[in-house]
Amino acid sequence: MGRNRIHHATLRVFSLSALFACAFGALALLATAFDFDAFVQLAARRYGARTEQVAGQWRNLLTASRTLPEVERVRKVNDFFNRQITYKEDSEVWGQSDYWATPLETMGRGAGDCEDFAIAKYFSLLLAGLPADRLRLTYVKAKIGGRYSNISIAHMVLGYYPETNDEPLILDNLLADIRPASQRPDLTPVFSFNTEGLWVGNAPGGTSAGSSTSRLSRWRDLLSRMKAEGFE
Repeated sequence: MGRNRIHHATLRVFSLSALFACAFGALALLATAFDFDAFVQLAARRYGARTEQVAGQWRNLLTASRTLPEVERVRKVNDFFNRQITYKEDSEVWGQSDYWATPLETMGRGAGDCEDFAIAKYFSLLLAGLPADRLRLTYVKAKIGGRYSNISIAHMVLGYYPETNDEPLILDNLLADIRPASQRPDLTPVFSFNTEGLWVGNAPGGTSAGSSTSRLSRWRDLLSRMKAEGFE
């Protein structure tokens, strides 16, 4: 199952890169204009008091952390989602084999898979004022079963680069602490992407053709749902 998921993830990332470039850049530019209070009110209407409380904590965290050093903002956002969200497969949370949840949906369900964790952290850090070129959503092969295991699964993490060419720090829902990539020998990068483009492994690479993104209904659906939640 892991190999099949990696293969499908590879195809998705090729299709995603150009759409990230055109769709997410606007979000990064408008981060300071995001209406956090309206987001919290929407959380209350849609999911009730518990999610309203979580969304309020998220709002307070992001607005208070904008003046902190970047690495501290990264740590706080990573801790927040790893603490608030329980890992569950999409089939259990959404009744689908693969569903990309918005940050609000993830907060509302209180659960998500690795992609949901990474997406929520990525958007949150953009709203906390981090530049997009310091962040990469990264598909990896994650070794499981111990040191001598040959078993790996498809997994997504978020990479934070203190400087553009630095070794990334890895934000992972599987671990509480943030470690440099060199201290995560269990992870083998496959693809990473952000608003700037697409990379194969850790090396710069080209982006996919824009025409291929028109067929990516799952990602377009995610962007549409996020727009309805105030991410414009």
